[in-house]
Amino acid sequence: MGACPHAWRHNLQHRGRMWAASPAFRRQLFLLRSLAPSCTCVSGGRASSSSLRVHAMHAAAAGAVYEADAESVVRRITPPLDRARHKGQAGKIAVIGGCREYTGAPYFAAISALKVGADLSHVFCTKDAATVIKSYSPELIVHPILEESYSVRDDERESVSSIILTEVTKWMERFDCIVVGPGLGRDSFLLDGLFLVTNNISLVEDNSLAILTPNVYEYKRLVQKVLNCDVDEENASEQLTTLCQKIGGVTIMKKGKADVISDGKQVTQVSTFGSPRRCGGQGDILSGSVALFSSWARHFLLSNDQPTEKSVNPMILGCIAGSLLLRKAAGLAFEKKKRSTVTTDIIEFLGKSLEDICPAEQ
Repeated sequence: MGACPHAWRHNLQHRGRMWAASPAFRRQLFLLRSLAPSCTCVSGGRASSSSLRVHAMHAAAAGAVYEADAESVVRRITPPLDRARHKGQAGKIAVIGGCREYTGAPYFAAISALKVGADLSHVFCTKDAATVIKSYSPELIVHPILEESYSVRDDERESVSSIILTEVTKWMERFDCIVVGPGLGRDSFLLDGLFLVTNNISLVEDNSLAILTPNVYEYKRLVQKVLNCDVDEENASEQLTTLCQKIGGVTIMKKGKADVISDGKQVTQVSTFGSPRRCGGQGDILSGSVALFSSWARHFLLSNDQPTEKSVNPMILGCIAGSLLLRKAAGLAFEKKKRSTVTTDIIEFLGKSLEDICPAEQ
């Protein structure tokens, strides 16, 4: 990707020719091509341009991490509802994930994008997962085209990989943002997105439109792989900045008590309290929300003529907005459900959380 999608796709094609001999590399190329179209894996008075630039993206000084003015970011990048718009203009999101064992994760990511305000949400999953995911909601467009290793003979892997790549590639340029990984698991023919990237950093290297959202364990493995050291909590912001720089300017959201976000140039965080309930699936809500907000932020910045906003990274803004919305929705769900709060409860409060910050009707 980068600033010129056409140049990036040319680079992908070049890499593809080099890697074509190996099934493993063809699976890696699948991830690369999936990321190619746009960004990977946003009315109450809108903030001024200066507030977006200054409060959303503070440079880390002497290890300090500044709190993002997250509500201003949400208000600024969320597009107003317009009767003149047609289907698809508010966002087309794809989720690549879902296998026989894990059907919830891709559903959570895809439906969250819709609940935040995307017009269309697609899921590309294995055939075994497709019917299950379709049964969760008729709102999702489900493509049962991925395969797991148990259903593919060794002598078929090359040809099956080629068929999958062809089918997926013809869809990818239709989307504004793509989420790779929810529910892919560790099957050798699929491989979880962050697990694959950690072991093949070149897949996202120098890709300024890629976002990684590791949890504490995934972040530890990423640091060990890229920086060849352990996580340094005393110098956490500097280490995160160095990690982003080493990978080549990707944006990383280090999830935790505070979500710390960097692209190698600046570090900011969102620490709004959400919920003490840590049910599984919240990371999938986050990935779907961040995907949509990032595409909204990118569209907003590309269509804005003010030079002060040209240096703003839309991926940073998408992470800030997605983090805040999840935390607010989790808080509202916990107020109502307490210990019984589950991921579907949180998803139901995404709309209200956005409405509280950025009302649809002004």
